[in-house]
Amino acid sequence: MSRRLVLGSASPARLQLLRQAGLSPEVVVSGVDESTIRSPRVGELVALLAAAKAQAVARQETDALVIGCDSLLEFRGEAMGKPADAADARQRWRRMAGRSGTLHTGQALLDVQAGSVSRRDVAVASTTVHFASPSEAEIEAYIGTGEPLQVAGAFTLDGLGGPFVRRIDGDPSAVVGLSLPLLREQLGKLGLAVVDLWDR
Repeated sequence: MSRRLVLGSASPARLQLLRQAGLSPEVVVSGVDESTIRSPRVGELVALLAAAKAQAVARQETDALVIGCDSLLEFRGEAMGKPADAADARQRWRRMAGRSGTLHTGQALLDVQAGSVSRRDVAVASTTVHFASPSEAEIEAYIGTGEPLQVAGAFTLDGLGGPFVRRIDGDPSAVVGLSLPLLREQLGKLGLAVVDLWDR
């Protein structure tokens, strides 16, 4: 069974993850104003954001599987999205160095048929990230690349930030931005198999 898969995210990392897993999603950016969605719990917030993004894209579809995602780093009780600027990223890395945080990725899968959502599953993958202690020179060099300004938590696991992560406890794909094991489980709940969506 072949279904159109639509990724409601502009993230190149999420698109690459899905492609590496044998899937060929179309990309439709949701345009959701994230500032209007709030929750005191970071895990709940990413779930709400992911669901809102998926729903916004689903409204434009008639027959598709729509994935919405959102990621935030929880560090000492604070939710960290993308840094505001280089100074913010620098301050974050000085605080995070040698410590740990939890990267929460909310993931919503909506099954759109005949122009309406027939089934949905919303879940969160949470992974503990243990940061290394980069030197001031390394922090400056990393910020100078611009990469940490584009991602939640000001770091990547799959890019230039990888050497500054000592280890993780949990799903590495969720840290990149989309949990592949969780997606397989979500598809299963909808009576679908990930292997049926492979591009072959």
